[in-house]
Amino acid sequence: MRKTIAIFFGLALSMFADPPPSAKDILASVRMLESRQQIDLQGQLRQNDVLIPFRLVQNGPLIRYSFTNPDETLQLRLGEKGSRLDLVTGAGTEKFVASKLDQRIRGTSVTYEDLAFKFLYWPTARVLGEENVRTRNCWKLQLRAPSRESQYSNVLLWVDKASGALMRMEGYDWNAQMVKRFEVISAQKIEGRWFLKQMRIEEFQPGTSHVVARTYLEIKR
Repeated sequence: MRKTIAIFFGLALSMFADPPPSAKDILASVRMLESRQQIDLQGQLRQNDVLIPFRLVQNGPLIRYSFTNPDETLQLRLGEKGSRLDLVTGAGTEKFVASKLDQRIRGTSVTYEDLAFKFLYWPTARVLGEENVRTRNCWKLQLRAPSRESQYSNVLLWVDKASGALMRMEGYDWNAQMVKRFEVISAQKIEGRWFLKQMRIEEFQPGTSHVVARTYLEIKR
């Protein structure tokens, strides 16, 4: 009898439980979070013994990455319907050439496309369920590329349910094999707000779990 009652109440609760948000709503909250930050921090890309320093300045939806030796400044604008990556020159800005988006930044595992966050605007997306990433309860999403202009055919994304922060991203090539994984390793509190401290980027030999390169993106105060 007790078992029957428990099953009944379990079914009743499941009927009235809030449905999960749509992928569209989750991605909208991620874009909103990403476009509201105000920061001016120093960072670096670290691969093996090579350190590549950069300055990260964000004023709302406008983000600038400044590298030296040689000088290179990239400007990312996050809009409502898409993102735009520009190269900052002495004469102003010019749109980054699409054919070069898959190029590596200073020989690391990070490409210009990775910095552009274009996958956040892909129209075909669905919620796969919930998973924990480093003790954080996350929504797991699958996003499909709208065209072959991207190096990725689809992306798996883990979004922190509480904060909307990106915790992990896996990119799959056009043979449906995982080639890259981004994962937040640690965060830091600066002026009362949480920011990324360290992210690990791993490149995989397609079709295997073998890591061929590992880069760390680190943000300092």
